[in-house]
Amino acid sequence: VQLQASGGGLVQPGGSLRLSCLASGFTLDDYVIGWFRQAPGKQREEVSCESSSTIGTYYLDSGKERFTISRDNARRTVYLQITGLKPEDTAVYYCHRPPNSWGQGTQVTVSS
Repeated sequence: VQLQASGGGLVQPGGSLRLSCLASGFTLDDYVIGWFRQAPGKQREEVSCESSSTIGTYYLDSGKERFTISRDNARRTVYLQITGLKPEDTAVYYCHRPPNSWGQGTQVTVSS
């Protein structure tokens, strides 16, 4: 199982990013995939997750209006679109396949 996150960068407040998580070694259709983030000095928190079934989609309260998770099973990729970026969104963002598979993380820095 491998998960490769990408798409992070330095963005000004109010900007947008689309993070990508490329999955390999398993059939993406069969699994829930989540996005987590960890800011310096803080615990890792889940920001969103979804599956390709009708289980539903979860968003962190602070991201419900700004985060959109989606997937393209044919491309083996799960996306996290973030709009209206705020400095408090600065963190390393990880994709996760329960229970124990993590990608290497992609840094998102929101600063003017």
